[in-house]
Amino acid sequence: MGLFDKLLKKEDKTSLPKINVSDDAIVALADGELIDIHTVNDPAFSQELMGKGVAFRYSSEKIVLCSPVNGNLVALFPTGHAFGVRSNNGVELLVHCGIDTIDAKGDGFTLLNKKQGCPVKAGDPIVEVDVNKLSKKYDMSTMLIITNDNGRNFSFIEPKQVKMGDNILRSR
Repeated sequence: MGLFDKLLKKEDKTSLPKINVSDDAIVALADGELIDIHTVNDPAFSQELMGKGVAFRYSSEKIVLCSPVNGNLVALFPTGHAFGVRSNNGVELLVHCGIDTIDAKGDGFTLLNKKQGCPVKAGDPIVEVDVNKLSKKYDMSTMLIITNDNGRNFSFIEPKQVKMGDNILRSR
């Protein structure tokens, strides 16, 4: 962030605090409330038809969703409403921001300096979301789904407030 940005209090969305986690970790995408996936108002997610997962709710006007794992960005929808990451240990995850937000056609989502296929670290910013704008029309629950567990068994922590980078897996 340059001097003028600091003086004008502009935030650089690509310079969030760096986190350092193992390749086995799955972390919170942003500051918010982790909620039970079964409470989400979409059967594909709430019935875990695409895989086991958790969901988040965000109260901020704008948020930056970050990679939940160390790995590669394997899918990045041009609309910004969803992205997929394959962890370095082969676990595949889908992040889907909001319900039916594909209908927004990208309005309210800004992709942040990442391209499909590029390596990512947990906490790397992927997309900025204008929650305030989108929540006027859409349920902005954000789902994190394990689409391929690569033979591993996952258990998530109980619903609570989380910060970006917090481990969301239950200790064994």
